[in-house]
Amino acid sequence: MNSADLEKYSSAMTLSDMEIFIFPELIYSLVLANIMSPVIWRWREEESFKKLEGKDSMKKLLRLRQFIMDNYDFNLDLETWGLTTKQAEIKRFEKFLPRQQLARSNALFGYEGDKYYFDVDIRKHFGLDKYDSEIIPYWKTETVEAMNAFRRKSGYSTGAGECVSLSTLYAAAAFIVCGIPLEDIFMMQTPLHSQNFIDIEDGVLTNNRRLVTKTMWFNGSEISNKAQRALRNENITIVAHNTGYIHCLYPDATIDKSRYEHFTNRLASFLSNDFTMQSCASFMRSFPQYQKYYQACRDCHGLAQFIKAETLFSYEHNSKYRIAESTHNKLIEEASEEDFVSDPMPGRVRCDQLEQLISKKHPDPRTSEGRELLIQLYKPYIPDAEQMVAKMADFLHSQAKLPAAEKNYTQAEPIKISTSSTRQEIIDYLQSIRKINPTADLAFYAYRDMTSCDWQPFIKAAMERSPVSIEKYKSLSIEQVYEQLQKMENHSIYDGGRLAQPDEVANYNSGDGIEKAFLLANIIRSRNPEQNLKITVNNSRAELLGKATYAFESEKGFQKDFEL
Repeated sequence: MNSADLEKYSSAMTLSDMEIFIFPELIYSLVLANIMSPVIWRWREEESFKKLEGKDSMKKLLRLRQFIMDNYDFNLDLETWGLTTKQAEIKRFEKFLPRQQLARSNALFGYEGDKYYFDVDIRKHFGLDKYDSEIIPYWKTETVEAMNAFRRKSGYSTGAGECVSLSTLYAAAAFIVCGIPLEDIFMMQTPLHSQNFIDIEDGVLTNNRRLVTKTMWFNGSEISNKAQRALRNENITIVAHNTGYIHCLYPDATIDKSRYEHFTNRLASFLSNDFTMQSCASFMRSFPQYQKYYQACRDCHGLAQFIKAETLFSYEHNSKYRIAESTHNKLIEEASEEDFVSDPMPGRVRCDQLEQLISKKHPDPRTSEGRELLIQLYKPYIPDAEQMVAKMADFLHSQAKLPAAEKNYTQAEPIKISTSSTRQEIIDYLQSIRKINPTADLAFYAYRDMTSCDWQPFIKAAMERSPVSIEKYKSLSIEQVYEQLQKMENHSIYDGGRLAQPDEVANYNSGDGIEKAFLLANIIRSRNPEQNLKITVNNSRAELLGKATYAFESEKGFQKDFEL
């Protein structure tokens, strides 16, 4: 491999957030690696999923959400995959992008997209304030096997992963378990987050472990407001799809142009809502300071009665019913009689009259005409009526900051796999297109299939980007490390001819003999960079040869010699 390809293919082994930003093919390669994995295919045998056979995709997707929430934690621990430095990463990648662009596009290099994070100090927010300002985390993305292996770490009772890991897990599982075609799954990355847009019904966003429907996006709850933060404030740097990708900085795009246009239209529709009584109630839920300017009305034996909006909202907290929804009347019934008065309260908008205005005039606060109509309605009651209407318009409409559509679209072979295909059929198909589709080729590296991949990228990643194993054993001599590895469980987290990187072995305290040999070689190399090392694997025996010979038992069945 030339140096550029070696950098890219070795990045498929480590999959840090920065590597994915530089090589956007990698995020979809991990999706395909997870689709090839036997792990997610076993989920289809879960009784809760088998009960949903024949049901629509949304029901399956909602069940998948609960399964993921039950079995995976969100993890952003800085030390899980170790630390690096700004200068080391900039030096590594500046041959692909100028360092000024790197700094503007990554959260830890000076990016300031989401004002919230910078108001609280991003380094403090991520726990980096205890380190020198040059120190940054690797934040590697986990395969489903590595996510599951968190159960082996102290303090974890379930699997875990960071946001990119969860988004790629969701994409693969939506395809395998829910039968959602890859054509309907669009992956979005921002400098601080990763999520998917699934093109079913009105659209569904995956957001870490959760799902967000359009109704949820506009319900005004605290959790929904947090889910909006990335799309409202950050630039979307990459959109990935089975037809290819588009990147905010690269002039070429491989995604199908018509599918990208379709996605942008569907996402825009998802992020916009009409001004209705329901959306007005959601606005008040999100901005409770305005509740005091509203009053709700009910009919009591032919007479009107009124209740403060903030009082009615307080009943929502302990009720399954919601204001302005189909359950509104049931919520009204739960309110105490003492909370109602017979005369309209001065200084408050009557919601029944507002509803009449909406049904007749259909005001849209995003238009000048609609804004003026609402400002005139609210002015007698609300001191900052103009400001409130502006906030309402912003609440009802978000503009995603997508990569510009003006790109040089290059023809790429799309990934064409059917939801009816078997796992082996998919693997065979991806093998068949490796020479014409780089994403499919990289998928086998992310999958760690060392029976069909060049070993050079694996070795480069193992020897250059495995700081956790070095740190874990830094107080031990090489002989003591060897003794520890001999006592460690001799089992890889990957099946067959697939291999873990040294830091996965160190983190999960388990590894095949060949994986342990690479871990020990990484430690020796860090202490004595000039020492010649060789790994020899002969079926059931792996040996690391240096100043001494270190032998391990292997179940992988390789016959290889490696000069490190």
